Amino acid sequence: MHITDYQPESGILFDIMQSLAHQVGRDAEYHVMPRLRIQGALEHDEVDIHCYSAQAWYPDLSGDYLWSLPILYQRDWLAASAETAAGPYPEQFDNETVGTVLGYNYPALQHLFDSHQLNREDARTQNQTLSKLMAGRYNYAVTNQLILDWTNRSLPAGKKLKPIALVADQPAA
Repeated sequence: MHITDYQPESGILFDIMQSLAHQVGRDAEYHVMPRLRIQGALEHDEVDIHCYSAQAWYPDLSGDYLWSLPILYQRDWLAASAETAAGPYPEQFDNETVGTVLGYNYPALQHLFDSHQLNREDARTQNQTLSKLMAGRYNYAVTNQLILDWTNRSLPAGKKLKPIALVADQPAA
């Protein structure tokens, strides 16, 4: 989703949210906020609808919420830079730094973080995580399929980021 001045302007998620608002006869009012602030906003009844989300992403969420049926699937990948040889799967890593997003949970990788086979290096957004990957700050990053495809669309063939291991395949509403 393309965001300017804290407001979404375009992208598939923006189109879905606009369509949803139109179908219920309302104007959408957007409040773009960091991932770590969303749970608090939900718990303080500051959010009517939270798009592109999954119950599994909020394991500690209290309260009574209605979750819609999934409309998308988020595929999270361990991606490598173009220069990084397709290496071992994450289970064989030892003390490998991996780009991640601040506030994001990666349940499928948590045991590897706990055992220090993988070490998180957090960025504020997935775009920043992939920018650091392309700049050589680390050899691997966790990203979702949509962001990976969007990033790769403008890269020359020899610079495209490579998905090397599927981390999670989750429904999102």
